[in-house]
Amino acid sequence: MLNYIWLGLIVLAVIIGGCTDNLKEVADKSFEMAEFAVMKTALPLVGIMALWLGIMRLAERAGLVALLARALRPLMVWLFPDVPADHPAMGSMLLNMAEHPGPGQCGHTPRP
Repeated sequence: MLNYIWLGLIVLAVIIGGCTDNLKEVADKSFEMAEFAVMKTALPLVGIMALWLGIMRLAERAGLVALLARALRPLMVWLFPDVPADHPAMGSMLLNMAEHPGPGQCGHTPRP
């Protein structure tokens, strides 16, 4: 469904750009924004993501994730009663909760 929405937005932009004689500006801006999305946003995040995925993989292999999940098992079982207490997803959910501690406490810095 989302693909159809994006397709509709692109087709609408091309139609409006063609009707208002701004088709060149629409094409130029779309390429400019595509370059920004890839070169200025996505590629710089690849290195950071690879670093943290590597650290998390080391923590998982060292048993730190399982240790933390075992220590916080009572809280996790209370929060997620449908998930079995010894399920591997508990560690993943715990890491996700550690990454996003709560409203107003995000460690993310807003981009200017």
